[in-house]
Amino acid sequence: MATTVLLRLVLFSVLITVSGCSSLYFPPPPQAPLLTQKGEFSGGLHTNFSQNTALQGAYALGDHIGVQGSASFLRSDKKQSFFGKKTDRKYEEHDFGELGLGYFTRMRDQRVLEFYGGYGAGHGKRTERGEGTTTTTLEGNLQKYYLQANFSKKESKTWHLFGRDFPVSYGMALRASYVQLHDFTIDGKPQAMEDNIFLEPISFTRISVLGPIQFQMISGSNFGLRSRRYLKAANSVFQLGIVVNLGGQEGRR
Repeated sequence: MATTVLLRLVLFSVLITVSGCSSLYFPPPPQAPLLTQKGEFSGGLHTNFSQNTALQGAYALGDHIGVQGSASFLRSDKKQSFFGKKTDRKYEEHDFGELGLGYFTRMRDQRVLEFYGGYGAGHGKRTERGEGTTTTTLEGNLQKYYLQANFSKKESKTWHLFGRDFPVSYGMALRASYVQLHDFTIDGKPQAMEDNIFLEPISFTRISVLGPIQFQMISGSNFGLRSRRYLKAANSVFQLGIVVNLGGQEGRR
């Protein structure tokens, strides 16, 4: 129901606002293009309350082979902690890109199943200031290898709002990533490399708005399997965005 989706939105916005993440890694959301045939294109634009914005695209090279890519950007200036002083600031910069290749298929019940693997690289920087004075600058490069599975659910609904019908569909994805933080410095002094393994189970809800344009809400979790100080997971995943699929097969997916 629409009420359930709104409650989820409010809950995740509160969780993300209260729980900050001191990691230098801010991943783009798992991409689920749900391709169906050769020549189909899927594109998306997503952001969250931490201002982490991702531009994503995928293309079906064949009837079962697809390529996907994403670029994400983060620029934020906020308090170091939710209950901290306004003068204690934290400025974060993060640029990251990914490219992957995968297999997709459409099952007899119209659902789509996808598997992707790929590589990502980027750069992260955080500057912490107290009372207007620079105290600490952390900076490093990132590289990532990932495997991901996506599938759409059988369940689908239609919302009747404002005299219009809005078809709603659902899906899930699981991404496993190995990430390294290298060339890492604190105030210009070299630090030891860190690495971690992340598991990101997410679910997504898509609402058809107009033609091929769909509003998408992503929610889920991000777990770091290793205890690290500067390369760790944000506990919750929440993104809002727009998804467009062009040139695919007819029918729900």
